[in-house]
Amino acid sequence: MGEVDAATDRLLRTAARFDAAELAADSPLPGWTRGHVLAHLARNADGLVNVLTAARTGQRIPMYASAAARDADIAAGAARPPEEHLADLRHSADRFAEAVAAMPMSAWAATVEMRLGPWPATMLVWCRLREVEVHHVDLAAGYRPADWSEAFAHRLLHDVTSGLSSRADTPALVLRFDGSRHELVVGDPRGAPVVAGPATDLAAWLTGRGDGTTLTVTPDGPLPTPPEWI
Repeated sequence: MGEVDAATDRLLRTAARFDAAELAADSPLPGWTRGHVLAHLARNADGLVNVLTAARTGQRIPMYASAAARDADIAAGAARPPEEHLADLRHSADRFAEAVAAMPMSAWAATVEMRLGPWPATMLVWCRLREVEVHHVDLAAGYRPADWSEAFAHRLLHDVTSGLSSRADTPALVLRFDGSRHELVVGDPRGAPVVAGPATDLAAWLTGRGDGTTLTVTPDGPLPTPPEWI
């Protein structure tokens, strides 16, 4: 939670700079303004409070009532004034922190109902950190993948490659970190291209937050095209 708190503080400082016109401007995410991104982050925190409550109480509480309700809540909140966005973002983050603090040790062993399926409760704090750090980049307001910590980038890469490995539309590839022998393998490594570079640049490329121009491919050739990440 220390990392989540620090990432949230950075996000709030960025959000506090936006005026109404800047919030209404397009984000890099298709069809979403910056206001949509901030509304999503607030509702994500509330959704995680739902599943933390489910883990703590044993009740069956999904992250969102439905996919349609999730989308409607984001759309409804996108055009709010800057001060309402900022207050919602701050208060929803506080509710998430309080829900984490209320978890007894035994509750972390639960499995909860996330938007894309069941997840272990032990992953929920990481889930929030991932949402805040990646979507902070999506605000296109000066926060870049290069600002991610090395530890965050490594964990994000492990998370993403684990998900992609189970998808039939993912090309085989080997990710190699600069200055390290550490590799992540997706698919059959025999004959697969090796994509190498800094962990932050690899993570940005694989999540669609970077064009991969700093990465190298061995044998020489174009970068593989990974499928869209969640």
